[in-house]
Amino acid sequence: MSHRELATAGATPAAAGTPAIPDIETPVVASMGLPGPILWTLIVLSGAAAALGGWCWSVQIQRGMVVTGLQNTEGWGVYITNFVFWVGIAHCGTLVSAILFLFRARFRTAVYRAAEMMTVIAVTTAGLFPILHVGRPWFAYWLFPYPNQRHLWVNFKSPLLWDVFAVSTYFTVSAVFLFVGMIPDLAALRARVSGWRSKLYGLLSLGWRNSDGEWRSFGRGYLFFAALATPLVISVHSVVSWDFAMAILPGWHSTLFAPYFVAGAIFSGVAMLITLLIPLRRALGLSDLITRHHLDMLGQLVLFTSLIVAYSYGTEFFLAAFGGTALERSTFAYRAFGSYAPFFWTMVFCNCINPMLLFFKRFRTTTAGLLWVCIPVNVGMWLERFVIIATSLSHNQEPFTWRIYHPSLYEAGITLGSFGWFFFWYLILVKVMPSLSIAELKESAHGEDEEVVAHAA
Repeated sequence: MSHRELATAGATPAAAGTPAIPDIETPVVASMGLPGPILWTLIVLSGAAAALGGWCWSVQIQRGMVVTGLQNTEGWGVYITNFVFWVGIAHCGTLVSAILFLFRARFRTAVYRAAEMMTVIAVTTAGLFPILHVGRPWFAYWLFPYPNQRHLWVNFKSPLLWDVFAVSTYFTVSAVFLFVGMIPDLAALRARVSGWRSKLYGLLSLGWRNSDGEWRSFGRGYLFFAALATPLVISVHSVVSWDFAMAILPGWHSTLFAPYFVAGAIFSGVAMLITLLIPLRRALGLSDLITRHHLDMLGQLVLFTSLIVAYSYGTEFFLAAFGGTALERSTFAYRAFGSYAPFFWTMVFCNCINPMLLFFKRFRTTTAGLLWVCIPVNVGMWLERFVIIATSLSHNQEPFTWRIYHPSLYEAGITLGSFGWFFFWYLILVKVMPSLSIAELKESAHGEDEEVVAHAA
């Protein structure tokens, strides 16, 4: 059966040995209706949290950076922690949609659209924090290299400038990748809805008519974007890690940071995806399409990346103990037993010990077990970025500059606001756009049915 037949097929009885294609559009359209009481509550709470973050930012603009806990020796803090955290969350979408597509992993079909949506919004959230961090947001455009009347150019040797190129490129490719993948689904839904949705989907589907030529062009284009996005998973967070690794500072200056940050980004991103999918699949009525098998496979990804992260933690301390300087050993000892020790050991438990429960299938196939693991992973990965930043800056080469960084309530409010911003726009997007790929789900269901028929024959 061709892509065109798959995209237009409904839930029809099997005839002449041809497997029936399930009706995918109906539950997807139903999931995009008006939010229920629970979703309305979540949207309102998320919007309120985002508004609180905006108010805290307005106070910071009025009074200056003095309202934060940042000091001369602690120039980086919660804002950079949030930036790295949200960039890491964004990596899950490209992993699930692009890399698993190239590896032909079938389970991705039910979850990759939700992951791509998460990627675009997470990158947008991450992009806010460099603006917040500069203190004078009206000059944030100075980060971009462009001809100007001041005849000044940015420092192209700075990893901070590399972030501008890496993150903006990643956002552009991810947004285009998401949009291109939705074109056939928007075309399939434009006749199933009415009002403004029908006009919007008709406009965004770009005149798609399900012809064989369109499907051939779509397949080549989608493969191209998948191949283009795949190296971005490695390059973007590697560039972010160089913000630290290029600095001559104990605990930062390490060649391990690039693979370590990439593994941690995928780890936190998949954990966040599971955290979102478990309540949403029930709230949107998609439990029959996003099954426990899909959650089980995502849980295995969490377990695999957790082992890599645990290995990286051990490697860091091993290199500091046996290959580093006395200052390096002192920094890592301070990280584990100093003022930030409670955060460090909480991080180790959340990222290394607790995920070992996923070795048991019972935890991977139950929603309660997955949430027990994945919610602490989100906490632990945020703490990991905070511990890396705070311990090295507060315990650097000069003892007379040692300080303890205490984030202010305004920083906490802005951090809470970033989560509210993320969840608000994510909940809006999954109600406006199809959160599952209709065409790929039909193709996957058809392939599985053909395997059953062939096996029975």
